[in-house]
Amino acid sequence: MSEIILGSHVGMSGKEMFLGSVKEAESYGANALMVYTGAPQNTRRKDVSELRLAEGLAYAKECGVKEIIIHAPYIINLANTVKPDTYTFGVSFLAQELKRVAAFQSKILVLHPGSHLGAGPEAGIAQLVKGLNTVLAEDDSDVLIALETMAGKGGEIGRTFEELRMIYDGVQKKDRFRVCFDTCHVHDAGYDLVHDYESVFQKFDEVIGLSQIAVFHINDSMNPCGAQKDRHANIGKGEIGFDTLYKVVHDPRFLQIPKILETPYLCAEGETKKTIPPYKEEIQLLLQA
Repeated sequence: MSEIILGSHVGMSGKEMFLGSVKEAESYGANALMVYTGAPQNTRRKDVSELRLAEGLAYAKECGVKEIIIHAPYIINLANTVKPDTYTFGVSFLAQELKRVAAFQSKILVLHPGSHLGAGPEAGIAQLVKGLNTVLAEDDSDVLIALETMAGKGGEIGRTFEELRMIYDGVQKKDRFRVCFDTCHVHDAGYDLVHDYESVFQKFDEVIGLSQIAVFHINDSMNPCGAQKDRHANIGKGEIGFDTLYKVVHDPRFLQIPKILETPYLCAEGETKKTIPPYKEEIQLLLQA
């Protein structure tokens, strides 16, 4: 039986930078990690020469971290038809980010499809496709762009499998397109993983194809199915529950696909600020036989 590839989002800061990211993943007992190349809420980035990549990559090999996933900052919005400057900047930044992903020796860049900002899903999808085609036409790497399934809050694109399929159909370099399947987002979008597990994946397979899933985000949800809220909960502490998330992690169809936890930090006893990462315990919980 293949080894389950499971890790979490980790930080990257201070003197150790990416070397510290790998050490953090190791401390959780993880064999995968996901990192932003800078703060997710802005596009300020250090030069890759300052990130201690060679040391981090060497240590990843030494400690058994097999998969490195990069997440693009979520302020990139290629679906924006309302503000041309935002779209143009997003295209330019994404092109640079793909080069950074390659420097991390990662093969997967997770990207939020973006928001149509009231222009309607079709207009947003057309703009997103245009942006992806522009970026991929100039990029000769083998990095995959994995569009994330979204919960559907506001004008988010990618709430339905059909919307993701529309994007796929418009992308010229289809071999570079993949999907990041987020359990919380899919649940919040209205797909009932708890009661219709097989039906959800059958639907995904029919519309897009299970082979298109490049990475899973394993998150419980604070909200009922279909709430379109996107509030992550800790494993087994939300509306999806432990059994269903355990089923995804151990599903034989997905053993080779990396799975990343993005669950909330915990509070120390008597504290109100969330400072304790839950990942070591959650990884152990999900890996139990």
